[in-house]
Amino acid sequence: MPSPEMNRITLACAAGAVIALFNACSPEAKRADLVFVQSAEPETVDPALVTDQVSMRISEALFEGLCRVNEKGEPQPGVAERWDISPDKKRYTFHLRANAVWSDGRPVVTNDFVQSWRRALDPLLASEYASQLYLIKGAKEFNEGKTTDASTIAARAVDDRTLEVDLVNPTPYFIDMAAFLTLAPVPLDVVKQHGTAWIKPGNLVGNGAYLLEEWKLDDHILLRKNPRYWDAANVKMATVEVKPMQEANTALTYFVTSAADLMMDKGMVPPSLTDKLKQEPWFHTGPFLGTWFIRLNVTRPPFNDARVRRAFAMAIDKKRITEKITRLGERSAFSLTPPGAGQNYQPPPGLDYDVAKARALLAEAGFPKGKGLPRVEYLHMPLNVERNIAIELQAMWKENLGVEVGLIKQEQKIWLASMRSLDYAMCRSSWVGDYNDPNTFLEMFTTGNGNNRTGFASKDYDALITAAAAEADVQKRNGIFQQAEQMLISDACAIIPVYFYVGVQFYHADKLKGVQANLIDTHPFRCMSWQP
Repeated sequence: MPSPEMNRITLACAAGAVIALFNACSPEAKRADLVFVQSAEPETVDPALVTDQVSMRISEALFEGLCRVNEKGEPQPGVAERWDISPDKKRYTFHLRANAVWSDGRPVVTNDFVQSWRRALDPLLASEYASQLYLIKGAKEFNEGKTTDASTIAARAVDDRTLEVDLVNPTPYFIDMAAFLTLAPVPLDVVKQHGTAWIKPGNLVGNGAYLLEEWKLDDHILLRKNPRYWDAANVKMATVEVKPMQEANTALTYFVTSAADLMMDKGMVPPSLTDKLKQEPWFHTGPFLGTWFIRLNVTRPPFNDARVRRAFAMAIDKKRITEKITRLGERSAFSLTPPGAGQNYQPPPGLDYDVAKARALLAEAGFPKGKGLPRVEYLHMPLNVERNIAIELQAMWKENLGVEVGLIKQEQKIWLASMRSLDYAMCRSSWVGDYNDPNTFLEMFTTGNGNNRTGFASKDYDALITAAAAEADVQKRNGIFQQAEQMLISDACAIIPVYFYVGVQFYHADKLKGVQANLIDTHPFRCMSWQP
């Protein structure tokens, strides 16, 4: 007799077969070479403004920086065919390709990078990732408004194909950063001509492997191979369709009926089918630098009291969440930085699960057994796994602290906006490393950083992150980061780490090539192809 899980997959296949048949019979429908399902609608594709993974996947297909990332998650030459590094490791000289052009045929020149970086750093743009450019001399001062002279940013166009960049400190991961999306160029004349509508199909001009052909909100995005891309000969998928789906069972239906070829979001795993899916040859997992955590709004009572924050943190049985809900072999997280980030960095231990201590802290803060505590709410996204985690957290806080926590569900775009404006009390969050170094996890919680989104501000913490950036000795640098992380996760407890991600990819490895688990969970469409 088939298991209940098998019956559910069979029913999903039957429903999906109808969907696939309808799509195949539609006179207007022509299947893309690659159909990719992801968990949400992109918020934007502007390289200077994207902050979330689902948006970055699309933007990275449309734009390319000095370097690009391969299927292994490693940086390699992009628009720059080579570069030189000075003996003090503070000056990088990039040499651009002669055949790198925009999709309208104009050459990509060094001034495109200079002006795009100035745009990203312009305080009026309010780029949340502007701090990624702070490695460059003068960038931080310009972004913070300490100077309005953009020429003080140490990125200079020596000529159309030679870009000279001076760094504040020797930075071992700067080539990784050169491949990061915020540092990609944008066509400033097109931006000026169309304003915020410059990213719409028909307006957008890019320099990446793909062109934006269609974008129908909450339906699909169609990408078409850019024939002018410098490496177009090696881009095998002529068309890529991206479909946003928040319902995990619906997404799985698309995949098992071959209406979709690829899924990669952790939230796309239906919790009730996890054990069954792990047995399937097309279900792939692998560790990467990603952490699921909870942000706390430290500016709003009762979480403006560190004792309350620590109490809520110590009342969470993290193992219960990974074993009962996620069930993909995730490790409980007691630090924000995953083990293995950077060169031998060992994160501090963080706060343990300790109900007695949690209750004592809450009582010390004036709320014995939760009495008198202002109503608090937990914000999450409408994915099955996120809802189940929210319910489990709600139960633990009730059981261990005597606190009633309300649950609020918001679509991704609204959820992101709520975090930015600190319009929440507790919020589900996650972070995937932009490069393999502790700094990518810890630097974002400096005062005023666009990715902070907690209200946490500490001059001591800021000073430690600055000191780590200037420290050349790896062991000493790691020690400074440990002090900073201890402050963030234990002393101030501005966030609550819960578990380290396991990457998930749904695809048939015997057919689809160029998809590979990697530490930064980046999977460029241009690397993918079908087995002959």
